[in-house]
Amino acid sequence: MYKTTEITSAEIASDNPVHQRLLFPYVEAAKMVNGNVLEIGCGWGRGLELLTKAADHYTGIDKNEALIKALGEAYPDATFIAANIPPLSGLADNTFDFIVTFQVIEHIENDDLFIREAHRVLKPGGKLLLTTVNKTFSLTRNPWHVREYVADELRKLMSRYFAKVDTKGIHGNEKVMTYYEQNKESVKKLTRFDIFNLQYRLPRRLLQVPYELMNRLNRNRLLQANGLAAEINYTDYVVSTNPAGSLDFFYVATK
Repeated sequence: MYKTTEITSAEIASDNPVHQRLLFPYVEAAKMVNGNVLEIGCGWGRGLELLTKAADHYTGIDKNEALIKALGEAYPDATFIAANIPPLSGLADNTFDFIVTFQVIEHIENDDLFIREAHRVLKPGGKLLLTTVNKTFSLTRNPWHVREYVADELRKLMSRYFAKVDTKGIHGNEKVMTYYEQNKESVKKLTRFDIFNLQYRLPRRLLQVPYELMNRLNRNRLLQANGLAAEINYTDYVVSTNPAGSLDFFYVATK
């Protein structure tokens, strides 16, 4: 049910490079978080094993009720809330020591309210750990995303509410970037038929199904071409001090 190219499965071999890229910040977050931890957009639980071990108590929020119910049964000591966000309704001010939200804000219509609500429920001195894609490295329009950012753009938004915003990046080694370039060339071959640039002109909801089909086709083709996709591990990604030159942004904001 949740094995789409946007959600990205840990079980589908062609999804592996993206899965490992999304797993990496959880590995980093587990070194940083403690106390009362909130994850906004926990999804199918990619980082749950890591975060629940690091936290004194873990709370996860996601809009998918069936998914939240399943996670609650698998992790009975954690708290799970099914809700559309923002706002973070029902969560009190100054409650959490850390908030983790990875690859979520690009899906949010009201990003200002999203950041404001995260600030509200954090304790003084609490930290928001946030990742999102770097628009500069996007190969095509992603119709699942409301918007994508460049580094300074999102940092300025976060700085409206947070006293300190540390902007870093998540980037890949030579193996990862070789795969990226192969992917880039493959996407060019697929999009060369879009002579009217419809991917940027049509409403994004009309593009979601064809995007999913073409993305899956592309990932499968890359895997079959040379198998590099299956070899990539989360250890092939690093935290970078050059966010503008990184695949993803990794922000740590302090209240």
